[in-house]
Amino acid sequence: MRALILGGGGMVGQKLARHLAANGLNGQQVDITLHDIAFPPDAIAGATQIKGSIADAGTPEALAKTKPDVIFHLASIVSGEAEADFAKGWAINMHPTWALLEALRAEHEADPGYRPRIVFTSSIAVFGGPYPDKISDDFLSAPQTSYGAQKSICETLISDFSRKGYVDGISIRLPTICVRPGKPNAAASSFFSGIIREPLNGQEAILPVADTTRHWHASPRSATGFLTHAATLDTEKLQGRRALNLPGVSCTVAEQIEALRDLAGNDVVKLIKPQPDPVIEKIVEGWPRNFASDRATALGFKAESSFKQIIQVYLDDDFPKH
Repeated sequence: MRALILGGGGMVGQKLARHLAANGLNGQQVDITLHDIAFPPDAIAGATQIKGSIADAGTPEALAKTKPDVIFHLASIVSGEAEADFAKGWAINMHPTWALLEALRAEHEADPGYRPRIVFTSSIAVFGGPYPDKISDDFLSAPQTSYGAQKSICETLISDFSRKGYVDGISIRLPTICVRPGKPNAAASSFFSGIIREPLNGQEAILPVADTTRHWHASPRSATGFLTHAATLDTEKLQGRRALNLPGVSCTVAEQIEALRDLAGNDVVKLIKPQPDPVIEKIVEGWPRNFASDRATALGFKAESSFKQIIQVYLDDDFPKH
């Protein structure tokens, strides 16, 4: 089985690749190709690496010609960057998905037996307020950021190309993935990881929002599980609704901090420094906070049940061992 991971140099892409190399997919060994603008020094060995931007002319077409069986589409710029640079957000987060789907359609029309599974990492940013206490599977997708709009359009494209039989796609709306290892990124949500990761590593962390802020989280380990489960799911069970709200943990920043205190103590928590940032506050204020992800749960998707478990996953999987 051939798997293509777009965004394969990123944290989730690398974790997914390592999981596929170790465990295969659906009982089969996987020949892994990674595509990204860069790869980390400790990138997984044994996978084919292709450097470049998904937005480069001819790239989607060239990747489609390799005829992967499964495409994990993780490639995008993050929410804060997409909001700050309007043109770049659309150029990276939407247009290449259209080009890729068109290229895959051409491959299908040349070989009608070819219909790859596409797993698209969408986002809870496809939703906009006002919100109920919990967002159900029937809540309207009406994004209020450019990033959310880009993800929502890609969901619709994948659904329509799947309906026509050119691809077999599924869009999974990831919770904010936390605790992310490594350095902060440009995502407006980066601080959710930073206020845990940096203090655990003995460094100060800036908290740019009020500790009453509530949000929806899952661990990188859960993200890998979401992706592999989506790749093997019988999409007939989706009944034409190919975008799913995934399970996660809803908690306030204060509850995050208390979970950190329980696991690491007061001295670690003291390294969190409140410093309000109106730009980040405004972006985060427009995000959904809690979900009733009944469809995904019934289809077998699983996540943590507490933020303490999420921190423990970071400690077990990614905390530097000295």
